[in-house]
Order: sequence, then C-alpha cells, then structure tokens
Amino acid sequence: MYSMPKLRQAFTLIELIVVIGILSVLLTIVLVAINPARQFAQANNTKRRSDTTALLNAVHQYAADNKGVLPTGITAAALPIRLSNPADPTAESDICALIVPTYIAALPADPLTNNGASVTACTTAYSTGYTILKSATNNRVTVAAPAAELSEIIAATR
Repeated sequence: MYSMPKLRQAFTLIELIVVIGILSVLLTIVLVAINPARQFAQANNTKRRSDTTALLNAVHQYAADNKGVLPTGITAAALPIRLSNPADPTAESDICALIVPTYIAALPADPLTNNGASVTACTTAYSTGYTILKSATNNRVTVAAPAAELSEIIAATR
C-alpha cells in the first residue's frame, strides 16, 4: 500500500513576516506611550520647581533675619545666580556666601548646569542656571528657571 509522506508543521515565511510586523507596531506604540525623553524632561522640570522654591525660601529667611533687607546682588533686572566674573558683579547675582550654609545647605543647580550638582563652594566660580530679581514697585522676589523644558515657564514669586 502506498502511504503519504508526513507533512511537517512549520510556519511559513508570510506568517513570520506578519508576526514581526505586528510586534514592531506594538513596540512602537509602547515607546510612544512611555516616551523616555519626555519623562526625563518632566523630571528635570520638577527639580527646577523645587529648586526655585528652595532658593526663594532661603532669600526670604535671610531677609527675615536682616530686618527685611534682601541679599546684595538682587536687583530689578533678572540676573543669573552665579559667580563667574568677580570684576563685574553687576552682570550676575552672587548670593551664595550670604545664604549658604545658614539658610540653605547648598545652592541648587539646574539639572542641565554642572550636571545638576549643588554649589557649596562660594569662593570659586559657580553657576546655578537660575535667575533672580526683585520688583521695583513692591520688593517681591522672583526666582526663575530659564532653561525649563517642554515650553514650560518655571518661576516662583513671593
């Protein structure tokens, strides 16, 4: 008697291509939903909000201990909180020595500035990536994060 050869069960090339296509579409959807770059940007902005509030609190604690007088270097113009050129202090607001470590343990730095490392040495050049100003009319102080990501405006005023 004649017997039929056994057929082997296997996936065809078309079936494999369809499965790979479906998996790649699902992977793309998952990556778009998670969006790691956006998650990092949101985390950086959260740190900036926290830092601006901490800086503002330290400045106001200084003012409370000094009969309402703000640290020198805070003007009506938005100046970066940094020390880069001791010969020209009008281009920056060097408040580090006045508030560190009495009112804040270290000056916080923007996540994209100095790898986000806080500033503890006030005598050497530093940059925080934040700006500070006082209103000319009502003496309110604003600390801002100009490098905010995702088109957000991050500033704290008190």
